[in-house]
Amino acid sequence: MSQHLMPTYSRLPVTFIRGDGPCLWDQQERCYLDALSGISVCSLGHAHPAVTESLCDQVATLIHTSNLYGVELQQQLADKLCEISGLEKVFFGNSGAEANEAAIKIARRYGNRQKLKCPNIIVMENSFHGRTMATLTATGNVKVKEGFAPLVEGFIHVPYNDIAAVEKLAGGQNDICAVLVEPIQGEGGIRIPAAGYLQALRKLCDANNWLLMLDEIQSGMGRTGRWFAFQHEAIKPDVITLAKALGNGVPIGACLAQGVAAKMLQPGSHGSTFGGNPLASRAALTVIATIENDGLIDRCAALGQQMLDGFKKKLGNLAGVVDVRGKGLMLGIQLDRPCGDLVQQALNARLLINVTAGNVVRLLPPYIIDNQQADAIVEGVSELIVNFLQQKTAA
Repeated sequence: MSQHLMPTYSRLPVTFIRGDGPCLWDQQERCYLDALSGISVCSLGHAHPAVTESLCDQVATLIHTSNLYGVELQQQLADKLCEISGLEKVFFGNSGAEANEAAIKIARRYGNRQKLKCPNIIVMENSFHGRTMATLTATGNVKVKEGFAPLVEGFIHVPYNDIAAVEKLAGGQNDICAVLVEPIQGEGGIRIPAAGYLQALRKLCDANNWLLMLDEIQSGMGRTGRWFAFQHEAIKPDVITLAKALGNGVPIGACLAQGVAAKMLQPGSHGSTFGGNPLASRAALTVIATIENDGLIDRCAALGQQMLDGFKKKLGNLAGVVDVRGKGLMLGIQLDRPCGDLVQQALNARLLINVTAGNVVRLLPPYIIDNQQADAIVEGVSELIVNFLQQKTAA
């Protein structure tokens, strides 16, 4: 590793040089099965033919002009995102954090238009929204905030999946303007709220004139078996944020809004040099078209259920396993002890996984894995967990 890189990552001892579908090869030409998709990014796998062709064509045509001018592909992408989401307007940035920054600015301007003294946004414990100063403050993880005070004011944290905690803040002197929540907490440990949670939040926001803003950066673009996780509850938020799988590895973020929220950002109030440039927009349009043409949303739902059933069968009654949960291809296996060692053990077995929240094995496989590869992930991860628990118990 280069000594000139800031040590902001605890990198695993491997460097990948090429990929194909759900597989990656390292510098020694060893093949790994990718069950993480670059943290929910490469959902079409690596070097997907359609993405590769569109990027090569676009690089040879036009990469960037800036948002000082019209960008035809960006306009097409905005139209398509509004079509599949039901929202009305889109702002493009380069990442999930930027998308959430746009959402926060929408909420703040909305609150100021209502003459609130300090427009507060309700956010959730164990959440993750990014590492910029505002999104870091919104994040419900104390560890990632250490050493970065003073933080940004205007956020009220409540427990996730707890409607009563949100209700208590209504009707008071809290100057609330919005609720920002992940439909499924990814970094928080694949935490799936009770059925009706988003519907209840929608009702509370409507009753109190708050914006409902959903962070779908990890759960969006088909991963849960719908285009967006909020569609499982048949509601419509005021704002949603996207990134990760939208570009299949090409950096892009999007903040979608409807109604009054869609009117908050006007010329001069927000911007991005690279946001939605021709290259990123072309990539995203290709991703959406491929997901649609290949029936990958239904595939995510069916394959996710198949894998979830497999994990429950192998691990559901195993001592040391607290819970096996998932929605589509967002899968989490919670243990009763820290299990970060499993990441290196999986790497040794040529399998890429992640452990989040300290004790949750997080799996975010690409949509294009076949049944045999899905079974291999279930078998491989289950074997690793069984051996890990046996070794820890014996010790």
